[in-house]
Amino acid sequence: MTKGTIAYWASTVLLCSIYGAGAVMYILQRSLVEEGFAHFGYPGYLVVVLIVVKILAPLAILSRASVKLSDLAYAGMLFHLLLAVSAHLNAGDGGFVPALVALALLVTSFLTQNMARKRRSPNVPNFHAQTQA
Repeated sequence: MTKGTIAYWASTVLLCSIYGAGAVMYILQRSLVEEGFAHFGYPGYLVVVLIVVKILAPLAILSRASVKLSDLAYAGMLFHLLLAVSAHLNAGDGGFVPALVALALLVTSFLTQNMARKRRSPNVPNFHAQTQA
């Protein structure tokens, strides 16, 4: 197994685990999560949307039933994590650190996916391509 394959699977499994745990927490402690969202100025109905996203996005990435859908899931997670970092920074509550960790895992997973998966994404930069002089 190559370093790229190990990096992909380690980052992807950790990222998907974070999202799965988040979905469970959002379901089990929904009223508490809605209070937190109100603290950020977000409407409570976003909790339901994020529960769905936190379940479906990892499934799309892990199953890779469609490369386009998988890449769309990566994009959605990217925007979600950037907004989470921003919200926590604006609130000054220090909760941005887990979002930054997940963001690093997301970037690692996305950039190494073509090293580990047979169905390659055309959206991943090819860092190993040799340029002609």
